[in-house]
Amino acid sequence: MGFSCDSYRTAFQSSVKAVFKQLSQAWQGLTNEQILAWNAAANTAQGKSVLGTKSKISGANLFMRLNYWVVYCGGSIMTAVPNLSGVEAPAEATIALTASAMTFTLADIPSDVTNLKLVIQASEPQGNGITRAYSKASAFDDPYTPVSTAIDIKAKYDAKCGAPSAGSPKVFFKYFYVNTATGEKSGEVLAQAKLSE
Repeated sequence: MGFSCDSYRTAFQSSVKAVFKQLSQAWQGLTNEQILAWNAAANTAQGKSVLGTKSKISGANLFMRLNYWVVYCGGSIMTAVPNLSGVEAPAEATIALTASAMTFTLADIPSDVTNLKLVIQASEPQGNGITRAYSKASAFDDPYTPVSTAIDIKAKYDAKCGAPSAGSPKVFFKYFYVNTATGEKSGEVLAQAKLSE
């Protein structure tokens, strides 16, 4: 029996906590010079509160944010501040959803995808009356290398979230790029797919 998206989210949250514990220990092991460098970099970075207002962030916060995505994508913790250049959001995707297939195809990919990973998050299947369930989207598979061909996501999605059905035909998606060398995350792109006959 597979995980439901909710139990996967719980497993994911416990792994998130484990990563942050590891990062917290790594932060405590930095030299004074490294901490000063992270603090200086944080002075030029901005964070966003839950309400969307801009705020200053600390060196520790910047260290955690960037390293979280590096570790999430399989990399090692960065002790030195990376050269931040920003990451452009992915192109629009076409998501085909039938009883036998679920594919995710980006309209376009960057010319250089060397340090780029595509993170796709999805909600459990939702009923027709649901119009916005993007906040319910969570990871159901490891990050992908961006490709211009269709990515078959059905088996991994169904195993984690259950297969969409006539009663719950909609799936809401969030997807974004992560630069695995710097930990920078692009803006999120929202999409939805509905089961077609």
